[in-house]
Amino acid sequence: MTSAASPRRVAVPELLRQPPARPLHGRVRALSGITMGTSWSVKFVGSDATAATLQRIIPSALDRVVAQMSPWESDADISRFNRLPPGEWQQLPPETVRVMQCALQIAGESSGAYDPTVGALVDLWGFGPRGGRSAPPAAAEVTSLHHPDGWRRLELDTIARRLRRQGPTGPIDLCGIAKGFAVDLVMEALHEQGVHHALVEIGGELRGRGIKPDGNPWWVELDRPAGSRPAEAPLLVALHDLAIATSGRERSFASGGRHYSHTLDPRTGYPIANGMVTATVLHGSCMAADAYATALMVLGPEAGLAFATRHELAALILFEDEDGAALRERTTPQLDAMLA
Repeated sequence: MTSAASPRRVAVPELLRQPPARPLHGRVRALSGITMGTSWSVKFVGSDATAATLQRIIPSALDRVVAQMSPWESDADISRFNRLPPGEWQQLPPETVRVMQCALQIAGESSGAYDPTVGALVDLWGFGPRGGRSAPPAAAEVTSLHHPDGWRRLELDTIARRLRRQGPTGPIDLCGIAKGFAVDLVMEALHEQGVHHALVEIGGELRGRGIKPDGNPWWVELDRPAGSRPAEAPLLVALHDLAIATSGRERSFASGGRHYSHTLDPRTGYPIANGMVTATVLHGSCMAADAYATALMVLGPEAGLAFATRHELAALILFEDEDGAALRERTTPQLDAMLA
């Protein structure tokens, strides 16, 4: 997260109005590593023995996510599914079923603003395994790979833990949700080891639980684009049983005087061009926050704020005004209620 500057705004979830009991033993320890092309870090209250155990368990959990959901791994479960013809079922591990269930739910709620079946378009635009590009693809290429509402053609059997497509869709790409799920999975692994006070971060997505030994919560400042100067003061959030995910436009390429964002609108097949800069969602699940943040980026300032409010999401969006001269901020009533 970005460094803080005075003055700050402070957001405190309702659960912290009655602070949890302080951890009686242990100090804050830190672990870190590399996963999914980015870094992970865990701060927790516990012993040296627990730290040694977690140093083994956490990478194993993250490797499972990569092995199941990475489009860069040809043997990943989701990559093998993408090679199947329509109508054929594939068994999925429990973790992938959880992610697909959440992905399809949010695809439905957002009417396809978030769609996990945009893998071919992500690759075509230079943001997938094929690597980057310096110019946009031809319109005919986009049309040939564009399957609007591809998520509607996926059938997920959660009881039998299997998935199939019932018609033409693009390949599944879970990059907009898997990282958030990985944060949740690590937090679950900590809980199973008796760790109840921790902060988990993977590539800027975070989830906190409990408090520090001194009674302070896990304070996190919401992301802002580098060098930006929003009119509002920085916002600091107390992460207690709460996750944060931010979607932005930091990955892009320029061609012909225009910047092409890595966030694609699944409804059109093209990168968004709606003035959105970042969308941040606070939620109990980092997996859900991750996908919701992507949906808000696609929906744009007005429709995104209306969607977030309707679905009772605590969210903050940053967007440019019409001439791009100023950065604007909007927050939902659910986030406003947290402001102390």
